[in-house]
Amino acid sequence: MALSSSELTFVFGLLGNIISFCVFLAPVPTFYQIFKKKSTEGFQSIPYVVALLSAMLWIYYALLKTNATFLITINTFGCFIELIYICFFLVYATKKARVDALKQIVGLLVCGFGLIVVLTYFLAHGATRVKAVGWTCLVFSLCVFVAPLCIVREVIRTKSAEYMPLPLSAFLTLNAVAWFFYGLLLKDFNIAIPNVLGFIFGILQIILYKIYSKSPKKEKELEQKKVPELADQIIILEDNKLSGNKNDQVIDIAKLSELEKIPVVLRSGGNNLDHGFDAPPRDLAIQMEPPKTPIVAAA
Repeated sequence: MALSSSELTFVFGLLGNIISFCVFLAPVPTFYQIFKKKSTEGFQSIPYVVALLSAMLWIYYALLKTNATFLITINTFGCFIELIYICFFLVYATKKARVDALKQIVGLLVCGFGLIVVLTYFLAHGATRVKAVGWTCLVFSLCVFVAPLCIVREVIRTKSAEYMPLPLSAFLTLNAVAWFFYGLLLKDFNIAIPNVLGFIFGILQIILYKIYSKSPKKEKELEQKKVPELADQIIILEDNKLSGNKNDQVIDIAKLSELEKIPVVLRSGGNNLDHGFDAPPRDLAIQMEPPKTPIVAAA
């Protein structure tokens, strides 16, 4: 049996609330790291201040409308969680970052939001006020959805999707779809139109992630990260302590490295010519290229 328009509106509104709830919780791992390190490091407060302003605007708009309960519920939670993020940031930020954050709060939340409320309350009435606030929300949402262009540009420039996690991009795309249909079914284009742009940018981010998630640059960085892990598993042998046929022992060392998966370093203890054999060159690991167990010769 086909669902009615009101039932579909309820379904998409509920779905939008659930997905938006997950999106609002996405920064939790970031703030957990901030808590552990007791420092905000290079993180900025502006995304959370803007998100709080967006939630406040949508609540104001929903209060002026009818049948917009789902907008009120999710944005109320959004205001609550964003306030927690901002307080967390202020506690662990440096003095300069804290001052910048307070300027953003005063400028955007106090002055910006306050000015919108005052102007629309005194200069507009009834349906005109609803339309004015709706257009404000629409323009602001479009600006928020354009923000990922900075991330897209950085991904293309660095050819790495390290700072564009796939789960978040996927949730943002689904979120845009849910709210688009919710707005469409309500015949509220102030809700529907911005989410068209959100869907486009979400798909773009997913495509870029698929292209650059296994880029040569990222694979090279992963290989470099493995080097310190091998430092504790290197066998160092002094060639002046080797006895017998040293050429055979070098071969045995290579076999040991392959069997035990442990890199072997052959350290020269003197003039190799005095010992009657040629020591492996420095770049032996590059020349021999054993699959997983490099043998490194160091003088």
